[in-house]
Amino acid sequence: MAIILASKSPRRKELLSQMGLTFSISVADIDEYMESSIPVCDAVGDLSCRKAMAVPCGKEDVVIAADTVVVIDGEVLGKPHTEEEAKKMLRRLSSRTHEVMTGVTVRDESHAETFTEITKVTFRDLSENEISAYVKTGDPMDKAGSYGVQGKAGMFVSALEGDYFNVMGLPICRLSRVLRHFHVEVLGEKG
Repeated sequence: MAIILASKSPRRKELLSQMGLTFSISVADIDEYMESSIPVCDAVGDLSCRKAMAVPCGKEDVVIAADTVVVIDGEVLGKPHTEEEAKKMLRRLSSRTHEVMTGVTVRDESHAETFTEITKVTFRDLSENEISAYVKTGDPMDKAGSYGVQGKAGMFVSALEGDYFNVMGLPICRLSRVLRHFHVEVLGEKG
C-alpha cells in the first residue's frame, strides 16, 4: 500500500510524518477556486475532494488531500499577496475569534471520504508594532489568514477550541480514524 499526500505544504508533510506514516508527495494541478454558492465548510471540503481526485491513484494507493481556510465574519481570508494585506488581516483578527476550516479527502481507487474540521481561534489584542514586526519576518506570506500558529504567531493565540493541528493544516485526530477506514495502520490499529 502506498500513501500519497496531494499537497506541497511543509506543515502537512511534517504532521503526516509525526503520525508515523510513510508517504510520497504528488501535488494536484487544479484551479483552487472555492465554490461561493455553498457554505464555506462545504466549499473547502469540495476543494479537497477535487485535489484528491486530480492525483493518479493505483489499485493499492491511498490519497490524502487537504485545504485550509481562515474565516471571520463569514469571509474567507486567504494567503496575503502583499505585506499591507497581511497587516490588514492581522488587524482584523486582533481581539477576535475566528474559525479555521480544513477540508480533507481520503480516497482509494474505489471510494472517497471527505470531512471538514473546524477549530475556533481567539487572538489577543495585537499592537501595530507587533503586527509590523511579525509581517517583517515573512512568516505570514504563505499562510491562510496571514499567520502560522506553530511559529511566532502562536504568541497571539489566547484561546483555541478544537484540534490544534487543524490550525496547522491537517486535523490528525480525525484523519487517523478515517485512514483506518482505508485499512491504513496508524499506531498499530488497522481498520
